[in-house]
Amino acid sequence: MKTKATTSLMALGLAAGFALLAGAASAADVATADGLSPWMFRLRSIYVMPDEQAHLTVPGNVDIGDAVVPELDISYFFTENIAAELILGTTNHDVDGHSGGLAGLNLGDVWLLPPTLTAQYHFNLTDSIKPYVGAGVNYTIFYGEDAGQFADIDYKNSFGWALQAGVDIATGDNWGINLDVKKLFLDTKVKVNNGAVTSGKVEIDPWIFGAGVYYRY
Repeated sequence: MKTKATTSLMALGLAAGFALLAGAASAADVATADGLSPWMFRLRSIYVMPDEQAHLTVPGNVDIGDAVVPELDISYFFTENIAAELILGTTNHDVDGHSGGLAGLNLGDVWLLPPTLTAQYHFNLTDSIKPYVGAGVNYTIFYGEDAGQFADIDYKNSFGWALQAGVDIATGDNWGINLDVKKLFLDTKVKVNNGAVTSGKVEIDPWIFGAGVYYRY
């Protein structure tokens, strides 16, 4: 119960921090050169591809399955070029032993909820094509664990870093297309059967490729 309460507070704190920053900028009446609202909403389809590496008490590596899911993000432009983005999405991944003493083991599956906050710089390549780069932090929450062939499995929630690059391509006054790639640097401490079978650290470090639409009113 304590763990669930802590993770919920961390996720809410990340969102609240973004909201406070946006509120402060709004109070300062930040305006953009094109007269649009500072708020932008994107809906993407994302392909999540873990770049996993296990460091466990049993020699070997694991395979963490890829996932395709929808993702929502909310951006706030403090100036025409500087923005903050809160990225929201959750994915489910199968986990299997790949080599060494882990080969052939079914480690079940787990859900990941990694709310990520990035600071971005947007370039005015043309009036309608605006690339951007960003960097920030994420807090990954692991939930809904299925232990596979074991009695139980536990993943520890953790902080990580994020890098991002993408481009917004306007198709009208308010709508456009978005292409985006992110690299998350995250790992987790894992215990199988309360550490009786194997425990240690697993680096997940996923690449996230996204494509979708944006709306800025």
